[in-house]
Amino acid sequence: MTDILIEKKKGLKKKHIPFIIGGIVFMVAILWLIFGNHASKLNVEANRISIQSATRGEFNDYIRVSGQVQPISTIQLSAIEGGMVEAKLVEEGADVKKGDVIARLSNPMLSLNILDSEAQLAEKQNFLRNTQVAMEQDRLTLRKEKLQLDLDVTRKQRKYAQYKKLYEEELASKEDYLQAKEDYEFAVDGRQLVVERQKQDSIYRSVQIDQMEESLHNMRQNLMLIRQRSENLNVKAPVDGQLGLLDVEIGQNIPTGGRIGQISVLSDYKVEAMIDEHYIDRVRTGLDATFERQDKNFALRVRKVFPEVRDRQFRTEFTFEGERPDNIRAGQTYYISLQLGQPVEAVLIPRGPFYQTTGGQWIFVVTPDGNKAVKRRITIGRQNPNYYEVTSGLEAGEKVITSSYETFGTAEELILK
Repeated sequence: MTDILIEKKKGLKKKHIPFIIGGIVFMVAILWLIFGNHASKLNVEANRISIQSATRGEFNDYIRVSGQVQPISTIQLSAIEGGMVEAKLVEEGADVKKGDVIARLSNPMLSLNILDSEAQLAEKQNFLRNTQVAMEQDRLTLRKEKLQLDLDVTRKQRKYAQYKKLYEEELASKEDYLQAKEDYEFAVDGRQLVVERQKQDSIYRSVQIDQMEESLHNMRQNLMLIRQRSENLNVKAPVDGQLGLLDVEIGQNIPTGGRIGQISVLSDYKVEAMIDEHYIDRVRTGLDATFERQDKNFALRVRKVFPEVRDRQFRTEFTFEGERPDNIRAGQTYYISLQLGQPVEAVLIPRGPFYQTTGGQWIFVVTPDGNKAVKRRITIGRQNPNYYEVTSGLEAGEKVITSSYETFGTAEELILK
């Protein structure tokens, strides 16, 4: 029996098929990596998102803030003189007039000071009165003495004249004549001394009395000031207004200058608002603002901008321009539109939650066929409560998604269904 040689069949064999398929898949992957679209896509239901159109219009540069009505000014109420609270005569919230006693204090030491000053003043007054009486007595004594000397001079002058005539007629001795002459001259000199003494005493009395009168005046002033201190124990309203706070209790000891309350001046009102620190460089005094109340618009103006920032906000005061709302009350809240700049023409898109995710750096733009939305970089400038100002990346008429992007993840393209 002879062996038969079997020839191998040429062509595709079954075991080669997996290798061929793997090669085809590999080539397809290579081609996809080179030429394919790698953007991540996400299917989104169109009725669950908000699509808005970009428009060209007037961008009104303003912000919306809430403000609270406050009295135009508040006066702090302090105790000018310290003491213990005896009585509260006015309750919080009551209207007061200037000079009304709000609280009464007592201070025993001050009362003792007043009694001591009054006693010192009475003592000084008595001393001055006694001094004046003594001076008047001295003045009368000197006047009487001068009168006596005037009489003596007159008599000795007459005697001297007689002896002079007798001496000339040799009817009297020279000694008698000289004695009469000396007596007369001595009397004249004595009277002159008294006159000089009167002048000096008069000047001295005048100076002394002036000094004592000045001392008495000072003591009276001091007593008046001390009595005024006693009057200051009555804490009075310095202005007309409303007592907004009275932080004292009967029996409480209040130090000198201690704050015990405040009075709100209700002659006018202001509005205080807290504004986000983002706008601190743009808000300044003189800016106009408006708010709506009772179906009417009312005008405000920025009066003061406080530089201090707390909790990422700064305080601003507004005053009314023109008409005030009816029945305005402290504590009311107004929603204010504060104008930051002049209106300008711009591309606008409505405000939406997308901004929290994108920060205004990009947005999903709907394609003209409305089947998908593609991520696109944009630039947003200013914003107001209704619109964002788009400075680049969008044209008027294009549609964008303005609702939240939180569920879109890292998708670059949204398929709208």
